[in-house]
Amino acid sequence: MNLKRTFGFVLTILGIVGLIYAAVLFSGTQGSETDIKGLIIYGVLGVLFFISGIGLVKNTKDEA
Repeated sequence: MNLKRTFGFVLTILGIVGLIYAAVLFSGTQGSETDIKGLIIYGVLGVLFFISGIGLVKNTKDEA
């Protein structure tokens, strides 16, 4: 079992969930300051987790 690949998969899933939640917030926002802050926070964290997870899975070599 490759721990780095597993951690990369978990980060990728968390990133996807964060991006979906940011999209849900974006669709239901009224334009208040707290809505925009939440949208930015979840969007940035989602992108960060997604990119780091994909990079970790992609750059980790299989060991048989």
